[in-house]
Amino acid sequence: MAVPENHTLLEKMKRGESVFGSTFYSGSTTPIEIAGNWGLDFAFIDAEHTPTNVDRDMEKLVMASLLAGIAPLVRVRGVNQWDIRKSLEMGATGVIVPYVKTAEEARACVSAAKFMPIGRRGGDAGCRAAGYAGPGFQWSKYMEHENATKLVIPMAESFEFFDNIDEILEVEGIDVVNFGPADYSISRQIPIDYSMKNAEVDEKLSELIEKAHARGIKVMAPCIPPVAESVTALQKKGVDMIIMGNDVMFLNQGYQRAREAIDSAAKGA
Repeated sequence: MAVPENHTLLEKMKRGESVFGSTFYSGSTTPIEIAGNWGLDFAFIDAEHTPTNVDRDMEKLVMASLLAGIAPLVRVRGVNQWDIRKSLEMGATGVIVPYVKTAEEARACVSAAKFMPIGRRGGDAGCRAAGYAGPGFQWSKYMEHENATKLVIPMAESFEFFDNIDEILEVEGIDVVNFGPADYSISRQIPIDYSMKNAEVDEKLSELIEKAHARGIKVMAPCIPPVAESVTALQKKGVDMIIMGNDVMFLNQGYQRAREAIDSAAKGA
């Protein structure tokens, strides 16, 4: 039996196309499947700020993504080799690692995600990524394939990351860097603005794009508000992977409209 994977995301990225996804906080498969219906490229599945557990809940979310044709990217709890390895063994297309601040931490991410000679990922053939060691399994091909197709995505979300940006980006095996404007702002004690209109935040995103692209590394960033003008601005800036809001945001927007309709009807009664 073929191992379920999503190749569309990587193919688009190799062609230099913009790719679009959404963050999922709810722990439900439903919004992921709906996002797949609407043609989004990746599901940013959060296990850092939510009850979603890599050991207990992640498998169904990864499988829902793959079945919906949307690449699952798992934000793990931190630089934790077990979370990183297990997410990839479940079939995730990549791992997003929060609050990476040093080159040493970046190397730890790569070490957990990539097999030798790039990293030191531990292996077991009894997992989904290895096809449960079904017909035709070969360790060499499996490890080569995982190294070539699984994304390592550290997050740039602190002033320490930018203090060490050159050393971090020189770490072999980093595929994408995800910019986190809220946590960067918190680390600097400046106003939080996901739209990134703050001059310092905008400057840091520009610095990240310039230095990452010079090394062949892609950049991911949120698009808030998720409207056409914001998408265009991020594309012109050079962002490769654009996060179009999240499931909790869209629920809030829907219920806000419902509340407004109720209040409007009450005033007209």
